[in-house]
Amino acid sequence: MIGAWLLWLFTVTAYDFGRRRVPNWLMLLGAGVALLALVSGLQPFGLGWADAFTGCAVAFSCMLVFYVGGWMGAGDVKFAAALGLWVGLKALLAIWLMASLMAALHAITLLVLRRWPLLPRLALALSGPARAGSAQGLKAKPIPYAAYLAISSLGWAAWV
Repeated sequence: MIGAWLLWLFTVTAYDFGRRRVPNWLMLLGAGVALLALVSGLQPFGLGWADAFTGCAVAFSCMLVFYVGGWMGAGDVKFAAALGLWVGLKALLAIWLMASLMAALHAITLLVLRRWPLLPRLALALSGPARAGSAQGLKAKPIPYAAYLAISSLGWAAWV
């Protein structure tokens, strides 16, 4: 099951960096495989039902606050909840911290490059693909937080 988890993380990372969105089918697939791992006793990190559902519920609840505040996309919230099913609450806290630090670095770098356009291509890459909707016709998409959660999860898995 670890292979399925890794494939899921890589796919989420590619979608979020490339499109700045994480599709629902991908979240359902990740959550479904996590549940299958729990049912079959093949959970790669030794979690039980209580640990997995606690991680899922806490992740969803905490991230939902950021979604309601407009600071995070719905895909990020759903990904965090599905990730909680895989790793549980204890691991999720370390993963959140690392992902938040990476997202903050992304945001600070983007702000600096917008203020002082020394590397315009890097600024465009960090801004993500443009979309219709703003007064100027194009609006930058948000920071790919689900991708940073996935990358942090890979780091956590390599650490433990």
